[in-house]
Amino acid sequence: MRKNIVAGNWKMNTTLPEGVKLAEDVNAALANVTPKCEVIICVPFTHLASINNVIDTNKLGLGAENCADHKSGAYTGEVSAPMVASTGAKYVILGHSERRQYYNETSETLREKVRLALDNNLTPIFCIGEVLEQREDGSYFEVVKAQIEEGLFNLDATEFGKIILAYEPVWAIGTGKTATDDQAQEIHAFIRKTIEDKYGKEVAENTSILYGGSCKPSNAAQLFAKPDVDGGLIGGASLDAESFMGIVTAF
Repeated sequence: MRKNIVAGNWKMNTTLPEGVKLAEDVNAALANVTPKCEVIICVPFTHLASINNVIDTNKLGLGAENCADHKSGAYTGEVSAPMVASTGAKYVILGHSERRQYYNETSETLREKVRLALDNNLTPIFCIGEVLEQREDGSYFEVVKAQIEEGLFNLDATEFGKIILAYEPVWAIGTGKTATDDQAQEIHAFIRKTIEDKYGKEVAENTSILYGGSCKPSNAAQLFAKPDVDGGLIGGASLDAESFMGIVTAF
């Protein structure tokens, strides 16, 4: 049975003291509720170890926003999967559209990152999605399918079963635009069918597919009601504990 998941992606926001305070606020809010989903916060590298010390990791998962495509070595400024895991983090976002766009991450690079994450017992939250031009010209199905095939289909079924997918319509990130709940359901169902064609129905049905495009408390319940939308990867709204909890409690 697949899990419902709400994961925050703080991006390049908050200083260490601000981040620790935000994590404490989310942790305190979760202490009073029993959410119908798993809750994760993915935070800057600099925050991981400190935040791991102040949260109840039984109720709040901790992840990084990226990791390197090498295990160790002369790669100045990079942070490896073993380093992330050593902080207590259990998750890592890979292939976010901002990394693909601004840092030219390719499927080849992402295959390496996924392998290293899995080898270090980190659960990848693997991002896929199309830009506005691809949405408008109708090529978005092919684009998303290629991202999945090229980035993940080298894995065997057991390995793939450890992946969380996050669909992000790139045209809806930070723009205030949101895919309609029907648009989200359409592409999520397509993603699940793509997985089924490769790994079979059981693996597909057990894969959590999150929606990641300007999800907020006002639209979360409508999106999460769709049968193939298993939660959200939350950007801006995750930087405020109250807004984030408004999404967590939308299930």
